[in-house]
Amino acid sequence: MSRVPAAKKRPGLLPAWLSGYQRAWLRHDALAGGTLAVVLIPQAMAYAVLAGVPAITGLYAAVAALLAYALLGGSSQLSFGPFALVSLLTAAAIEPLAGGDPARAVALAGALALMVAALHLAMGVLRAGAVINLISHPVVVGFTSAAGLIIALTQVGDLLGVDVERTDRFVEGVMAAAPAVVDAHGPTMAVAVLTLAALVVGRRYLPRVPMPLLVTVGAIVAAVVLDLEAAGVAVVGEVPAGLPRPGLPDIALSDARAMLGPAAVLALVAYAGNVSIARTVAARTRERVDTNRELLASSAANAASGVAGGFPVAGSLSRTAVVNDAGGRTQLAGVVAAVVLLVTIVLLTDVVEPLPRAVLAAIVIMAVVGLVDVRAVAGTFRVDRLDGVVLLATFMATLTLGVELGLLVGVTVNLGGHLARGMRPSIIELGRVQGTTSYRNVERYPTVTDERGAILRLDGPLNFLSVEEVTARLRSLVATRPELDWLLLDASGLTGMDSTGVHALRSLQEDLAEAGVALHLATVRGRQRDVISRAGLWTELIDGTCHADIADALAAIGLPDDAPLRSVAPYEVAPDELL
Repeated sequence: MSRVPAAKKRPGLLPAWLSGYQRAWLRHDALAGGTLAVVLIPQAMAYAVLAGVPAITGLYAAVAALLAYALLGGSSQLSFGPFALVSLLTAAAIEPLAGGDPARAVALAGALALMVAALHLAMGVLRAGAVINLISHPVVVGFTSAAGLIIALTQVGDLLGVDVERTDRFVEGVMAAAPAVVDAHGPTMAVAVLTLAALVVGRRYLPRVPMPLLVTVGAIVAAVVLDLEAAGVAVVGEVPAGLPRPGLPDIALSDARAMLGPAAVLALVAYAGNVSIARTVAARTRERVDTNRELLASSAANAASGVAGGFPVAGSLSRTAVVNDAGGRTQLAGVVAAVVLLVTIVLLTDVVEPLPRAVLAAIVIMAVVGLVDVRAVAGTFRVDRLDGVVLLATFMATLTLGVELGLLVGVTVNLGGHLARGMRPSIIELGRVQGTTSYRNVERYPTVTDERGAILRLDGPLNFLSVEEVTARLRSLVATRPELDWLLLDASGLTGMDSTGVHALRSLQEDLAEAGVALHLATVRGRQRDVISRAGLWTELIDGTCHADIADALAAIGLPDDAPLRSVAPYEVAPDELL
């Protein structure tokens, strides 16, 4: 993919990509837009049903989102519209309030989209894009994997042709779905099995064929020819023709208050996905991702969807990949897709009325299979045990407590774990690596040490959270090694220091001096020096006991030039690698 040149200063309200548009891109964008529409038509309807609203609202949401993002978005290929995880969160928010009334469900979903838009707008204006850092990668993997299972479970009713109460708690969903299996409707199950088989085969052997659309068209033809509705197969049913009438959803203030928490969760989840996809695209096209601009673009897309009778929307990685694979260069591909969807809404709505709902359920299940990332669990544990615990806690909490509380638990466990880790920074003993004048971890390299002293590197902060742990471990070291005359604290790994840490360090220096052990510092960075200076302890901690590096500190301590800790002996052999 060639880089899309940076746009020139755009006139008026023209989108950024349009002012620098090249005629050679038109064919690529038209083809990509048509391909995107082919994929999006069945997906949008399926995700609307997942969200608890009529299938046609998925097309409304898709058109509004595509056009709004094309106007304001910063990514050349990111595809906005209905998304499985966002639809699940939407259903969890509106179904307890809708009471089974489709019209009320549409109004609540539209209002929820406007609330997400307002939250993203506020975050963008306040330049609060960094809040996304609260949702770490392990939280995302654990949350989306559990959500994928929950989404699949919500489709069991439509797959079996029976009524199953939908819930965002996996265990409750299993208990509700299990008894329904014995009452499964044969023709509906046959449609579901054939659809799933076709989608699996298409994904495995025909990845470039728009199998969801082909399956949808084939199912509509079969439903008409075989009169599946008369056989008891649930279908999409009556679909209003023509464009929706734009307007603000009519809901009570109490409903808005009830949806405020879910809207906040939706805003975070959608934004996390949007930024992740935008960065993936940027790595390929060498664009710059402006996270605050993406917030404003997402705000516009959700606002447009809410006003157009849709529901909350977000970026889709799978559809963005479709645009890239089809050769799309700019957001004109999204505009083309929106035009195709508009034609479908105006002219072809009656065509989709015989579509079995089991087909839409199968499309949803195949779309969310990729959300369940089993390999990431073991991989995350290998990389970092704390991240593995966070992932597993998020996964289990989402399955048992629901999507909203699951995400909250994940974020809380992540913050708590890293807070606890910050209270126990690593203290590494260093020695001179044999054959070199470098100082490294004595447990990782063949090193030379001196029994009269110890070189220690503090990796982490020295602040009110960690000071008790750090000073206690240093005092314990001195108590267990009475032969020590000096300690050298290498501050090259010190990530921060506050007033509590400074004064504790001074008290430690005084206590060790009374025990006959001199405490010296090395490689204290400028920011830490500033903190020491502002604390009024420059003379005590810096003058005479703080040194530029370990070598200077050892000389100041009094070790001669030929001391083993400072000089290389002729017989020493350096390790092959020193990292």
